[in-house]
Amino acid sequence: MKKALVTGSAGFIGFHLSQKLLQEGFEVIGFDSHNDYYDVALKEGREQILKQSPTFKPVREKLETPNALRTLIGDEKPDVIVHLAGQAGVRYSIDNPQSYVEANLIGVFNLLEAVRATPCQHLLMASTSSAYGANSKMPYVETVKADHQMSFYAATKKANEAMAHSYAHLYDMPITMFRFFTVYGPWGRPDMALFKFTKAMLNGDPIGIYNHGKMMRDFSYIDDLVQGIRLLIDAVPQRPASEADISEHDSLSPVAPWRVVNIGNASPVQLMDFITALEDALGVEAKKNFMPMQAGDVPATWADTTLLSSLTGYAPSTPVKEGVKRFVDWYREFYT
Repeated sequence: MKKALVTGSAGFIGFHLSQKLLQEGFEVIGFDSHNDYYDVALKEGREQILKQSPTFKPVREKLETPNALRTLIGDEKPDVIVHLAGQAGVRYSIDNPQSYVEANLIGVFNLLEAVRATPCQHLLMASTSSAYGANSKMPYVETVKADHQMSFYAATKKANEAMAHSYAHLYDMPITMFRFFTVYGPWGRPDMALFKFTKAMLNGDPIGIYNHGKMMRDFSYIDDLVQGIRLLIDAVPQRPASEADISEHDSLSPVAPWRVVNIGNASPVQLMDFITALEDALGVEAKKNFMPMQAGDVPATWADTTLLSSLTGYAPSTPVKEGVKRFVDWYREFYT
C-alpha cells in the first residue's frame, strides 16, 4: 500500500484529494492545524468524513512548528507528499502579512528540510495562478516569466516555487509545483466568491462585485482539480541530460527535477455569467453592489493546460453551470 502525506487535509482541496487517495487504496496521513482563518466547523466536518476510513491518520499541527514535519516525515516515510497547507487568500494578505511569512515561507522551508532529511518519491506543492501577477498575455503559460506579483500572498507562493527549485537542484528532489486557478465546489472555502454570494443571496443581502463586474476567471471545479493532482503524482519530473531534451511547452528546469504545471479549466468565464449560473441554481436574483477593483487583485485569469494534458492526457471539463449546481445542492444540505 502506498503512503501519502497530505498537508492541509482538512482544507477544501486537501479534503477532496485525501478522499480520492483513500478510495484508490492509499494510506493517507493528514497534516492540518485547523486554524481559524475561516469556520473551523467546516474543517472538522471534512476531517470527520476522512476519519471514517481506517487508512487515514490525522495529525494536528502547524507547518511552522520547529521539527514537526521533520519528525513526522522521518517516522512515517511517505512515498508521496502533496503540500496543500498554508495561508490562503489575496485580500487577507493585505491585512495580515505576518501569517503568510509564518505558514508560506517558514512552513515551506521546514517542509523542504524535512524532505531533504527523509526523501520521498515525489513532492508536489501548491502554488497559484496569482503568481502570474501583472502578466496580461493570455492564456497563462508556465514557460513565461512571472516576476511581478500583485499581492503578498502571490509573492510568497512565487517564493515557494524558487525555494523548491533550489532544493530540487541541490538535493535531487523531484518536485512538481501546480498553479491553481479559481477553485470551487462542495465543501468550499467561505472566503471565496461562490460561498459568499450564495450565503448573501439566500439571506436577501447584496453581493459585492469587484471591478464593476468586468472580471474573468478560469473557474476550476474541485473534482477536475483533484483528478489533475492525482495524475501528476505519477508524472515524476526527471533531471534532464540537456536543455535539448526539454520540449518547447515544458516548464521542466534545465538543471533540476522540477517543473510547474497549470491546473485550470482552460475556458475562462465572465464573472457576470458565473453569477447568472448561481442565480439559476438558487432560483434567486442577486442584489448587485458594483464596486471598484480590490487591491492586489487582477481582472482576468486563463490557464493554458497544454502541459497538463501532455503529461497526463487529462483536461478538466466540468461546465460552470453544472459545478455551481453541485455546490448549491451541497450548501443547502449542509446548512439546512
